[in-house]
Amino acid sequence: MIKIGCCGFPVRRALYYQEFPIVEVQQTFYQLPRIETAKKWREEAPRSFEFTMKAWQLITHEPTSPTYRRLRLRLPEKMRRNYGSFKQTEEVLEAWFQTETFAQTLGVKKILFQTPSSFTPAPEHIQNLRGFIKKIHRGQFILIWEPRGKWEKEEVENLCRELGMIPCLDPFEKVPSKGKLLYLRLHGRTGYRYSYSREEMKEILEKGEEYSEADILFNNQMMYENALECKKLLIG
Repeated sequence: MIKIGCCGFPVRRALYYQEFPIVEVQQTFYQLPRIETAKKWREEAPRSFEFTMKAWQLITHEPTSPTYRRLRLRLPEKMRRNYGSFKQTEEVLEAWFQTETFAQTLGVKKILFQTPSSFTPAPEHIQNLRGFIKKIHRGQFILIWEPRGKWEKEEVENLCRELGMIPCLDPFEKVPSKGKLLYLRLHGRTGYRYSYSREEMKEILEKGEEYSEADILFNNQMMYENALECKKLLIG
């Protein structure tokens, strides 16, 4: 089963629901919305519609990341070192608890952890990731990891296999090994302004057909148009 959608809502939600069966919520990475927002989105969406989401940046990114500019929460200066990089601190574990609560309310089954390029394959980072995943209550969630930076495909896949996670890799450069779920985030091969060709979309769909389930999510400037075109190719 192949599902096509976008990372975030590029158009009004009511229109989006008519076109696509899935969306990856982006707001949850920068600042978790209120629980009432999760309830509203779930109630207004079709029953079969699937929400996935990005985990809160307090878990994965340290406060030196420029993404913290969009964080509304004020962090005490003396506590800032306790955030990010999957540290098993009270602050990171609380950020997971709030992420988990929002996901449960929204009916999310898949949560994506995106790590920055500063989260390298250093032993300390690997130890942090292992410790965090083993410590949290994960329930029935499917946990997905998209690393940035200098991670080798084999390193990512081996860690994901050990921790029961799904790797999210570049489909053109680091094609994930075959499995039950393929989760792709298409950021644009040369940057955000990139628009995918029909040939590239056909290649991506062919990869998706090798899996029991494939989520293909566009995250480029032309995400809505590209997703519509890819949907047409899928339908035939």
